[in-house]
Amino acid sequence: MGSWTQIESEGYLTWVGQTNSISLSVIPSLGSKVASLVNRKTNREWLWRSGKPLGNTGFGSSFATGDESGWDEMFPSINKCFYPEKPWQNQMIPDHGEVWSSEWSSQCVGDELYCRVNGVHFPYTLEKVYSFAAEDTLRIDYNLKNLSLSPFSFLWAAHPLFQVREGMILNVPNDMIEIEVSYSERQRLGVFQDRKPWPLIRTENGRVDLSMIETAEGEFAEKYYFANKVKHGWAQLSDPATGEAVTIRFPPEQVPYLAIWANYGGYGGHYHFAIEPATGKMDDLAHAIRQNEAAIVEANGEYRWFIEVLIN
Repeated sequence: MGSWTQIESEGYLTWVGQTNSISLSVIPSLGSKVASLVNRKTNREWLWRSGKPLGNTGFGSSFATGDESGWDEMFPSINKCFYPEKPWQNQMIPDHGEVWSSEWSSQCVGDELYCRVNGVHFPYTLEKVYSFAAEDTLRIDYNLKNLSLSPFSFLWAAHPLFQVREGMILNVPNDMIEIEVSYSERQRLGVFQDRKPWPLIRTENGRVDLSMIETAEGEFAEKYYFANKVKHGWAQLSDPATGEAVTIRFPPEQVPYLAIWANYGGYGGHYHFAIEPATGKMDDLAHAIRQNEAAIVEANGEYRWFIEVLIN
């Protein structure tokens, strides 16, 4: 259905996957980042670029010192923290995790692209396989292998930074009506672990509809999780002005949480929006373990999940 070619782009070896409807670019040496995701029928680029050159400053570096662009993988934590349990107690996990700043191996087999990385401070292998479920649908299958004799707790979250404009809409299942705040610039939504209704929320400056993409003028930035585990694994970002949309689908059994990162100029002066399916909640692995909200891959076990991205 789809095809893959390897090119050099901005100084990096890049895999370009295409169908008649969509095109994407994957850079294995930059954490297997998806640098571009295009609707070929409209030429719309869905992924955001910061204006910085592509690249990062090496393993363990701050995410903000890199290009901050496109779609990265966050694993086994999002926030920098210490792993709290034996046998890796007090082992540091870098900002945004280990794998976004690591070089992945890659291989194209038929119409599938295999990318793989080994843990640095922890004994695991993380593999993802890109394929096309339909002309308009990208599929990514993930397989985490625990290479140790102890269970390994982890957080994984997708981190696709989408280009947005005022008036676009976030659509989620009707039963998702409450959020838990992870971060809110100037505490507009409250403080860590505050619970608020979704989508309408009252703030000091009036009511806000979180389902509507705001302007950059407010200089707000927020990260929140839907408070309860998801029952229906999908979320959509739509553009009423053009009729276009990007829909993300994922399995609730393996990926039970959904987070939103909405940056309207409040963090780094950037303007973008992320839909982030996640295996755990609230960004910090140590916190998630304490709250029994982290995923676990058993000793010598595997943990599999997937994401489908529908572009129309």
